[in-house]
Amino acid sequence: MKNKTDNTAKKSNLKRFASYYKPHIGMFTVDMLCALFISSVDIAYPLLSKLALDRYLSATAPQYRPFFILMAVCFLLYILRTGATYIVTALGHRLGVHIEADMRRDAFTHLQQLGFSFYDKSRTGKLLSRCTNDLFDVTELAHHGPEDVFISMLTFIGAFVVMLTIEWRLALVLIAVVPVMLIFVMNLRKRMSRTSRKVKEGMAVINSQIESSISGARVAKAFTNEDYEISKFEQGNGIFVNSKSAYYKTMGMFMAGMEFFTTILNVIVLAVSGVLIMKGEMTTTTLIIFMMYISSFVTPIRKLSAFAEQYTMGMAGFKRFTELLDTKAEIQDKPDAIELKNVKGDIEFKNISFAYGSGGNVLENICLSIRHGQTLALVGPSGGGKTTLCHLLPRFYDITSGSITVDGIDIRDVTLSSLRRNIGIVQQDVFLFAASIKENIRYGRIDATDEEIVQAAVAAEIHDDIMKMPDGYDTIVGERGITLSGGQKQRVAIARALCMDPDVMLFDEPTSALDPEMVG
Repeated sequence: MKNKTDNTAKKSNLKRFASYYKPHIGMFTVDMLCALFISSVDIAYPLLSKLALDRYLSATAPQYRPFFILMAVCFLLYILRTGATYIVTALGHRLGVHIEADMRRDAFTHLQQLGFSFYDKSRTGKLLSRCTNDLFDVTELAHHGPEDVFISMLTFIGAFVVMLTIEWRLALVLIAVVPVMLIFVMNLRKRMSRTSRKVKEGMAVINSQIESSISGARVAKAFTNEDYEISKFEQGNGIFVNSKSAYYKTMGMFMAGMEFFTTILNVIVLAVSGVLIMKGEMTTTTLIIFMMYISSFVTPIRKLSAFAEQYTMGMAGFKRFTELLDTKAEIQDKPDAIELKNVKGDIEFKNISFAYGSGGNVLENICLSIRHGQTLALVGPSGGGKTTLCHLLPRFYDITSGSITVDGIDIRDVTLSSLRRNIGIVQQDVFLFAASIKENIRYGRIDATDEEIVQAAVAAEIHDDIMKMPDGYDTIVGERGITLSGGQKQRVAIARALCMDPDVMLFDEPTSALDPEMVG
């Protein structure tokens, strides 16, 4: 039952992977046509060589003119093959980049749709790894995978068919080795797939630790914990090294085995050919041509063995990518959700309870009524649920029981975008983007004019501070607003909320870093 489920998942992943080629079918078609030409030239050249040896290079009656015409044709074919190789390389990589961009867009778009509860449980570094490192291997697979498989299979089958016409006994000897190779490949590919996934997970651990350590660098220095951070990183780095070592061990066995099979074919063919030549049943010319085709026969096998490594790495990354896309947003619009319009601002919490995940209730049977134009302050100890209550009104989380209404309408019956457009919020943990002050304030309403931004800044009493800065509103605030003081960051956050011109305002301890004059 488990194997059936795994096979279904693999087919589903392959189907989803293939769907990313559809928008770029033109580039893909040109890439495959050029790959077809390359493979055809590789198959044709030994045949043309046989023609030259058998007909035009006879010691008794050499034919110079047709021989050199044939050589000119071969020269032209290889010039065209060079052009096709350029197209496959350049256009193929462009195709891979476009597919990577599409996947990253889908991942980022989906991340924007996921709610607070998802980010409560997720590490930023691990999410970053899924959108960058994992997709790099997927890109390589998207570019090289189809063309390598196509060229290899076509060349392999074409070479085998031609070898059958040249000397069927040698061809059958060669093909008898293939099933043994396939058993070897399939057995080790499963191990490579498992170890490859562990490598991806190890890389995600490192990324999350680096992200956390860099973000908290000032805290580490304040408590002189640099050595502790280094030791934490070394632990994650050790996990990555161990997983990578296990992967390379498996890959080493795989590549060594493939090298044995591909090189031993020459020995087998030479041994069997020697017997046939000594019996007078085969000529040395046939042996030369056959040995040329062994190269055409073996090269696809080498490419497919390299593809096996590429496939395991790429699909391990793609599986982690699809796991992210398959994560459902816990809070979504109802199919019949309506737009919240003409908001007055009457808010009511009706006997609501709430719990984070499967834990116990942090709020229970809360009733609260706030009329439009009314200001209400909630005062209580830390951990008393004030921030949680602020997060419930914009539906950052859903209540477990009861109802919350705005102007008598249950917030679960309106669209999230229309609900949140009408609610301005200044959160306890102020986050500013690494951009200009103007861009951070405008984030409250993307289409706000410069005049409206200034008005919001004046209302938040940050305008004078901004004008004293060298670049004024174009001043870059740095990572998370590090170049501003705590009070300045809070006032920029207040200006951002005011820029929305919302009907409802939520302030979650917005004055903790403000001067008494500003609070007043």
